[in-house]
Amino acid sequence: MQNIVVVDPPRASTEDAARLGDYGVATVHEAAGRVGYLGPRLRPAWPGSRIGATAVTVLCWPGDNLMIHVAVEQCRAGDVLVVATNSPSTDGLFGELFAIALQRRGVRGVVLGCGVRDVAELREMAFPAWSTAVSAQGSVKATAGAINVPIVVEGQVIHPGDVIVADDDGVTCVPRARVPEVLTAAAARLAKEEASREAFRRGELGLDRYGLRSRLDEFGISYVPFEDSATAEETR
Repeated sequence: MQNIVVVDPPRASTEDAARLGDYGVATVHEAAGRVGYLGPRLRPAWPGSRIGATAVTVLCWPGDNLMIHVAVEQCRAGDVLVVATNSPSTDGLFGELFAIALQRRGVRGVVLGCGVRDVAELREMAFPAWSTAVSAQGSVKATAGAINVPIVVEGQVIHPGDVIVADDDGVTCVPRARVPEVLTAAAARLAKEEASREAFRRGELGLDRYGLRSRLDEFGISYVPFEDSATAEETR
């Protein structure tokens, strides 16, 4: 690993990132073709936060947050700090003091492929954080890593400048080059979902709205009167 800091990588538009954040993780993930989701282990430190922001990527050593200190200077308004370690770690590499410094720079939040701590303080200051663990385990500042290089978090490759969308459903990544396409698809999906909401409020069933009733035979599903069912036999 090269111990480098890549300065001013190209970023997606902060406005586009914010719009994707408004759509939410589930909609954006589906609109992107069901790719980019970082999986169920990444959970918010406190509920109710939602962001869409451009990634500043950090690669640290386990138990060592030196490069997060270096990364703060590379962040600007509309960014989200995304931290990976070069081998598995649950140590609490990020807490309140980092959040104060990042919030001062207009950073929207942090996504950690490791641990977070000071959860109560982060909630009180309304600084969003997603992590794979909550841990009070402290860290050192001893080993160099890299900033604004491609990293892997929960199996997903994240490049600096990509858009990160995060909310109570988890975290998803939209590559910078795909942002306009995913924005269009997300808007179309939202309109389709709203039409379905109205239909379901009127009593329409998903079986009919999604054209599933005519395909039940394909799935091998049949309707059987209770009297002829195995359940009836078991209760006799």
